[in-house]
Amino acid sequence: MNETRHQVLDALADGPVSGPTIAAELDISRSAVWKHVEALREEGFEIQSDDAGYVLSSVPEFGASAVEYGLDAPFAVEYHDSIPSTNARARDLAAEGASETVVLADEQTGGRGRLDREWHSPSGGVWLSVLFRPDVPMAHAPVFTLAAAVAVTRAAREAGVDAGIKWPNDVLVRHGDAERKLVGILTEMEGEADRVSWVVVGIGVNANVDPADLPDEATPTSLSTERGEPVDRRLFTQRLLEEFDALRQDTGQVVEAWREYATTLGKQVRVETPEGPVEGEAVDIQFPGALVVETESGTEVVSAGDCEHLRPVTE
Repeated sequence: MNETRHQVLDALADGPVSGPTIAAELDISRSAVWKHVEALREEGFEIQSDDAGYVLSSVPEFGASAVEYGLDAPFAVEYHDSIPSTNARARDLAAEGASETVVLADEQTGGRGRLDREWHSPSGGVWLSVLFRPDVPMAHAPVFTLAAAVAVTRAAREAGVDAGIKWPNDVLVRHGDAERKLVGILTEMEGEADRVSWVVVGIGVNANVDPADLPDEATPTSLSTERGEPVDRRLFTQRLLEEFDALRQDTGQVVEAWREYATTLGKQVRVETPEGPVEGEAVDIQFPGALVVETESGTEVVSAGDCEHLRPVTE
């Protein structure tokens, strides 16, 4: 949404306000005001008009302008009803020089997760990718994956869902001894050894979807299932993006925040790494995201791998 339309929308929210008043305040023509109002109506904003002027009566449930309206983070939003992959689109935008952009979709038809696993993304979810250009070395980039996990966990908890994080970035909900997956995160980047060129953090949230429409092997759940009612996707997306924006700007707080929501620390784990499995107790995490595991042969620091929580051995 361009800046003038933002300003028109802000004026309408404080309405009723007349077209001539908006035109005078924004130094645009009355015709331009009318065109912006009509464009907002086409995007789903309900705008009433009478002798007192225009007034905003409701905001659309989802979409680019809906998420941007009231968003306290410096992102432009590009919305798609359906798209093969928000990450792929964000990579294309990165190649065009874009930054500070969120690609958001109601549905993905070709989403992928970590280790190139298929990620089912039906209508009703929150499927997004954040494109930005941080001034950090490549070695520090994994911290943004942790930041995304913290951000979405905080947003889920605000929505009433007691989510936690399995290392490094799976956001889960515990049901007894079982852990059900709520969110998947996939980070991609490009740059030189000493500096990142761009980062794309893809976040897929099972929001208002039926777990039956998701693959059984992922033991999925959704926000709507956990809450017993749908979540406001617009407000949820805004809170996710606001939390992520705050964390990415102060990466020193990310590791401690991740520890607060971690379900992995203190557990017996097996981590499949390119060098072979590492098994033991997960005792800590180190910046920018490595897991510290106490094994029978000593301490192992694991930078990347597929982590499994092991059931404790019963006596």
